[in-house]
Amino acid sequence: MAVATHLRISDAGPEPASSKVTSLAQWVVASRDNAGMPYVIIDKVNAQVFVFDPAGHLQAAAPALLGWARGDRSVEGIGDRKMSTIRPQDRITPAGRFTASLGHNSQGKEILWIDYKDAIALHPVVKGTPRERRAERLKSPAAADKRISYGCINVPLKFYEKFISPAFAHTSGIVYILPEEPSTGDLFGSYTFGTDTKLSSPDRP
Repeated sequence: MAVATHLRISDAGPEPASSKVTSLAQWVVASRDNAGMPYVIIDKVNAQVFVFDPAGHLQAAAPALLGWARGDRSVEGIGDRKMSTIRPQDRITPAGRFTASLGHNSQGKEILWIDYKDAIALHPVVKGTPRERRAERLKSPAAADKRISYGCINVPLKFYEKFISPAFAHTSGIVYILPEEPSTGDLFGSYTFGTDTKLSSPDRP
């Protein structure tokens, strides 16, 4: 089953999905890499999130807030640190292929856990501090404005409630996070993303 070759993001303006997103979406369908599960593709360069059903049909897309620092690999032991000790340069959204499932943070709020070990999750945008202006940044057309989180992916609340939560309500799924550094392109050379990470936990905005 083919995937549209030109995906548009209704919530983020008229910008089309990148060729890397389109190529990966088509490969997932052709290879059945998602194993019959829903999947999400996160484009860090353009700060966009795309959610697909198990058959590869695009359900929706939205802008997203991502880790403050550029990079594709989490710092060793980052998931065990207190937020107050995490340096700005260590606030990275890692690239890779992850098995994701719904869970709850320490406040009992539902989120989609992506990488338990490194404390990475996808969830509705949090308020944060006034100086972070997260809600304002999410509406900005500039991808650079969306680098503010500690590594988690923040999306609009309505997008999460209407598409992410229902898609993963009764099943796990796959989250593909595209790399942004040329030096880590080998992670995706043959669409081999490394070892899946079983999720369960982080509590980091």
